Amino acid sequence: MRDAERCRNGESAPLVAQNDKGFDGLIPQLFTSLPALNEAVSCLAQTTTYFTGCFSDYAVEPSTRDSADSVVHAQELETFSSVQTEDTVISDHPFSSESTSTLAESSSLVNATSANHVGIARATAGDPSENTGVIVHSNHNGQNGISMFQGAEAILVMRIIWSTEFSQSLKTKNLRLIERAQRTVRGSADDIGWLKRDPEMPPVEDGTEKFAEILDNIRHGLHKLPNTMVYLLVPGLFSNHGPLYFVSTKTSFSKLGLTCHIAKIHSEASVEKNAKEIKDYIEEIYWGSKKRVLLLGHSKGGVDAAAALSIYWSDLKDKVAGLAIAQSPYGGSPIASDILREGQLGDYVNIRKLMEILICKVIKGDMQALEDLTYKRRKEFLKKHHLPRELPVVSFHTEAGITPAVLATLSHIAHAELPLTAPLSDGQPARLPVVMPLGAVMAACAQLLRVRYSEKSDGVVARCDAEAPGSVVVRPKRKLDHAWMVYSSLNDDPSEADAAQVCEALLTLVVEVGQKKRRELSMKDE
Repeated sequence: MRDAERCRNGESAPLVAQNDKGFDGLIPQLFTSLPALNEAVSCLAQTTTYFTGCFSDYAVEPSTRDSADSVVHAQELETFSSVQTEDTVISDHPFSSESTSTLAESSSLVNATSANHVGIARATAGDPSENTGVIVHSNHNGQNGISMFQGAEAILVMRIIWSTEFSQSLKTKNLRLIERAQRTVRGSADDIGWLKRDPEMPPVEDGTEKFAEILDNIRHGLHKLPNTMVYLLVPGLFSNHGPLYFVSTKTSFSKLGLTCHIAKIHSEASVEKNAKEIKDYIEEIYWGSKKRVLLLGHSKGGVDAAAALSIYWSDLKDKVAGLAIAQSPYGGSPIASDILREGQLGDYVNIRKLMEILICKVIKGDMQALEDLTYKRRKEFLKKHHLPRELPVVSFHTEAGITPAVLATLSHIAHAELPLTAPLSDGQPARLPVVMPLGAVMAACAQLLRVRYSEKSDGVVARCDAEAPGSVVVRPKRKLDHAWMVYSSLNDDPSEADAAQVCEALLTLVVEVGQKKRRELSMKDE
């Protein structure tokens, strides 16, 4: 009746109801008109109270810095939630007895929600850098937790933050997987032949024809190596465990009346350590014989010998006549790099671990010996140490054959003495040759490098990585694997030059290159 009368007088109907017990809140009149809705509101209030208990004693810590807009907004919420009009008397309503308790619960719920929203408004008004969302104990009077809606909001924010962090972590992992896949696919493709692409490295000179001419003369009995020098052969990796390493070459030189030594170094040591030992070896030979030394290094031995001359040239320049490096990974080896590089063969079949056990535990060597042959280490070393330009240097490299006949080749690497057998007529015990299928191993490695990188190699060293900058390069067409230079084969072709003759031809070429350099220097001086 009062509502109708107010409508006739132009007054608006009240939107806020107030009960006799002093509870106030934002309750639409529709709730006071329908008992079913009153029951729904009561149920909602009870449910809210239950969920509130799940988040009890925690709230978002308000920021100490409040902006003017947020304060105004908070005040408006408080004013709106506490509005009281003298026209909202529930006792006049026919359902006032049933709705009083419902309105009290609903009013308390709305007031709690309003207060929490004010706290959020004030907390978000300050500096964003201070709103870290730290959870602290609530100090609101008459409240024992945050509302279900605020708790849902906090959970939503946490889920958004977690989703963002998870997305960033997943993106980082994907990038790492992509980078690793690229490294696995590329391998050493970007490193092979880097010496030729480096503009700072001096160019090489082709000496293949001159070498072939010298080798042909040697095979016809014309030997030009002078006996005024001492010849030092520097063996490569694992040579300490191959008793016949360079033995045939030393024997051949001795028959020619030449003084020849095989450097007794720990081939499984690092390059710099062996360089110091070779330097001491050269000085000992020079002071004992008063003859200059001509070096020939095979595989890692060539790298060690070149390092000795690069680092200690000021002490050795009057004691060394030249250097020949045969099948040496002067720029690095793809085999060593792929074994030690992350994401390569060494990761999938445990080759890296096996090499560590073999080098460090079995033969008591240093893993640094293999690491020094990787492209990364060779680049670092050659940027610091260059071969002297006045030093005559010859580089020799070959390509391994991959025919079925090569796969059946056996290399003679040692002798096994049989003391129980009756000695031979010369008094020496009988010897049983120890052979290994090194040819088959080298052919398999050469085929792998050919398929993966489209590079020719001797099974260990790519041909383009075996050429020292500024040297005279020998590139024979004959198919020879990495082990042929130092271990004789049981089925060598007698119509071809043997390893000792090839070594003699290389050192003869070094002598001639040295004579040519001296003539050029004398002409410049004049």
